Amino acid sequence: MVVSVSERKPKSSKKRDDPRIFFSNNLCSIFFRCLFYLTLLTVIFFFLTYLSLSFTTLISNNVLHICVSRKLNDPYCLTDGFKSVLQTPTNLTTKKDVIGKDDAVGSEENEDGEKAFGDQNKSQDTNLNHDNKDGDMGSIQSSTFATETSRDGVSSKDTKRDGMSVISVAARKTKNESEEEQDNYIKPKNDGEGYALRAVTKYLQVQRSWILTRNKTKNLRSCEGKGVYVYDIPSKFNRDLLGHCKDMVPWTNMCRFFKNDGFGEPIKNLGQGWFMTHQYALEPILHSRVLKHPCRVYRESQAKVFYVPFYGGFDVLRWHFKNVSNDVKDRLGIEVLKWLGSKESWKRNAGKDHVFVLGKISWDFRRNKLAWGSRFLDLQEMQNPTKLLIERHPWELNDIAIPHPTYFHPKTDNDITSWQNKMTSKARRNLISFAGGARPGNPNSIRSTLIQQCRSLSDQCRFLNCSSGSCDKPENVIKLFQDSELCLQPPGDSPTRRSVFDSLISGCIPVIFDPYTAYYQYAWHLPENHKRYSLFINQEDVKEKRVNVVEKLMTKTRKEREDMRRYIVHHLLPGLVYGDSNAKFDRFRDAFDITFDNLVEKINKVV
Repeated sequence: MVVSVSERKPKSSKKRDDPRIFFSNNLCSIFFRCLFYLTLLTVIFFFLTYLSLSFTTLISNNVLHICVSRKLNDPYCLTDGFKSVLQTPTNLTTKKDVIGKDDAVGSEENEDGEKAFGDQNKSQDTNLNHDNKDGDMGSIQSSTFATETSRDGVSSKDTKRDGMSVISVAARKTKNESEEEQDNYIKPKNDGEGYALRAVTKYLQVQRSWILTRNKTKNLRSCEGKGVYVYDIPSKFNRDLLGHCKDMVPWTNMCRFFKNDGFGEPIKNLGQGWFMTHQYALEPILHSRVLKHPCRVYRESQAKVFYVPFYGGFDVLRWHFKNVSNDVKDRLGIEVLKWLGSKESWKRNAGKDHVFVLGKISWDFRRNKLAWGSRFLDLQEMQNPTKLLIERHPWELNDIAIPHPTYFHPKTDNDITSWQNKMTSKARRNLISFAGGARPGNPNSIRSTLIQQCRSLSDQCRFLNCSSGSCDKPENVIKLFQDSELCLQPPGDSPTRRSVFDSLISGCIPVIFDPYTAYYQYAWHLPENHKRYSLFINQEDVKEKRVNVVEKLMTKTRKEREDMRRYIVHHLLPGLVYGDSNAKFDRFRDAFDITFDNLVEKINKVV
């Protein structure tokens, strides 16, 4: 059978172009592109909305700061003067209304000490036995404070951002004691103030993380990795400034205060180691100690720390009471930075391993719209170095507050031990005392109220009126504190007071009214647990007459006072005094030693 098969022409595999398919494909492409850009614009819109909503205002010392909070507990502020830890400031001056700003360095309004001395107002829990009469705490004080900080939740792991070592604070399930106490210090009126207060605590925790840890104190006497290089800067930046002593302030010749490496003339009737030390003498005192430090090196390549001996405090002080332009006030600070800028040692780490000692309060170097002080610390070049001051800016991480110089400068271990024994055995005739004067021109001052309450119970409280010149001689103040159990320490022209340290080394328990007087300042030298060394009464309660300070303090038992005094005298006192420039301590670490140890530790973590 024959079967016929018809041949069918195979279809071509090549598709003919269809305009409908082409149009459909392009339409899909355009749609997805539009969707992508719309999504991107939506994300940007919501981000900008979040950013704008997170703007807030922070109030510090009656200054309004405009801030954006990237993390609700970490505000970044656009007004210079409440800068973020990692913010790089500009050279512009800032707007900060500073309360008082040590209104007169011993002016007629200065009633806390002799006029020649300037304003006296510028002024951790341990596991050791309180009854350690020998005062061994001085030799390991730094490590003890570090141990306490560790217990309070500061992580030992640090990270580095923009060259700054930032220590993370571990999240806590419950508020620790310091946070609870902080709520009692200042009641935030709004979220902005709350952010500001939390920022203060955070920065203090970071500073405490730089305290030398216990396991490193075994090699305290070793200089390995601790070399300090002292720049030989032109004398116009330091020694020549002391040559202006005769007319530095209008009402006194300051020259007598600059003798004996900055300690001043001896005070013979107080005994060995006591000097007429000016409260702003920190710069020459520390300069002398660094020059004689056993870890000083003479080659930059061997240095861990670079010390710049610029007497910026005296540069500022000499212009306080003279009618000169801001350019004149700023000139020397700008010149010293220009001099440093030519050094490879400065360029290598952008100044992070450099330290300046400035013997005045931070606000004196952050001039605002008022013609007071310089803008030295607001210069961009000054953001990385460490600044050692008698009062720090609470929101500047590299501002480190160290104790005001006192009149006592021991030379040996025996000098300290003898003084400790005298202060613990001293009979104290006064329960409470206050050395100071009223501030009638300051409506926020609580001094007049304290004076009135003290005078109304004169059998319990003794008042030394500095307005009448009674405090012109340091002996009068020191002897009053030696005779007293509790010493009232209200703020003066600025929150901190030299008088706090005078009372502590005299065994007189300070009564604090403003947390910025001590608690938010001296992270390296005072323990976080303030109850060990002080009593706190909120100044707002005093201002509103809600408390009688004298009556409240009378409720403290003798045992409570004695326990606190033993802790102050045997555990804190050695670390609060600056020893003689030729001091040789074997058992103690004085204020300078503690500062130097922790400074090296800070630079090791930051650089």
